[in-house]
Amino acid sequence: MIQVSKSGWLARSEQANSHGKSLRAITSIPGSLPPASLLIFGMITVQLGAALAKNLFGALGPAGVVFLRVGFAALALLVMWRPWRALGRRGATTAASGVTSAPGSRRSAYLAVVLFGLVLALMNLTFYSSIARIPLGVAVTIEFVGPLGVAVAGSRRALDILWVVLAAGGIVLLAPLGVLGATPLDPVGLLLALGAGVLWAMYILLSARVGRAFSGGASLAIAMAIGAVVLLPIGVAQAGSALLDPSLLLLGAGVALLSSVIPYSLELVALRRMSTSAFGVFMSLEPAIAALVGWLVLREALELRAILALALVTTAAIGATRWGAKAHRS
Repeated sequence: MIQVSKSGWLARSEQANSHGKSLRAITSIPGSLPPASLLIFGMITVQLGAALAKNLFGALGPAGVVFLRVGFAALALLVMWRPWRALGRRGATTAASGVTSAPGSRRSAYLAVVLFGLVLALMNLTFYSSIARIPLGVAVTIEFVGPLGVAVAGSRRALDILWVVLAAGGIVLLAPLGVLGATPLDPVGLLLALGAGVLWAMYILLSARVGRAFSGGASLAIAMAIGAVVLLPIGVAQAGSALLDPSLLLLGAGVALLSSVIPYSLELVALRRMSTSAFGVFMSLEPAIAALVGWLVLREALELRAILALALVTTAAIGATRWGAKAHRS
């Protein structure tokens, strides 16, 4: 099973073992730390980045913050992976080369990475717009329906129906339907979070496509750059001259560092020492970590219904990842 984290890393352990100089630079992180602790710390930084972003919405708006986040992350990843080297190479596609040499294949790869960047931009924009309206933990819980749907899509196993039912039950508990009592959650925020989940599912599928066409992290670096270009007019329109404030730019860089650069690096190191299925199980803890960070940092206390919904979706994600991976191996 393929897993894609919110930092953008495509979870393939064989790729994590073959990134040359860039990987050697990243692995300066102390190797004595267990991979599980690296993943959990990475998820914490992602949610701390989201919490910091939410505190900047008053000055920059969600679009302005997401533009800075994607823009600064793109700069960091471009420096890290230098994708122009892959774009300039010729010859057959190998683990160390760039895109395929056939013109038709190159055009297809370029189109896929452009679409990848567009989806990345919209995914982050809808997610940030959602957390402007609803608690962070609730938004992440609903958004997780996207990767869960990819995990069980096309399955004919009876057990996978259980994971779908659990996740659906969690969404119903959060939905402002009125049949289970009143809810203070903004329906627009819920729809935006659901839209972010759909875009996350598309992001996972496109990650698999571009990951085969480009070496290492070149595809993510290019997609981040494209996403920054897409978000530029939207971010400028909403944030205006506030984007020129040095203190806000510094905080925006902090959001990028916490949400993309640090977790990406930690996940890359962790994947060298753990299986993809274990990676997926740990990533399924993200809704719970988001709720905890939202409570501690943003003072967003969740009602019992929201906590139950979070537990249902997290259980479904762990189940689909763990038992789905076993079925795939068998």
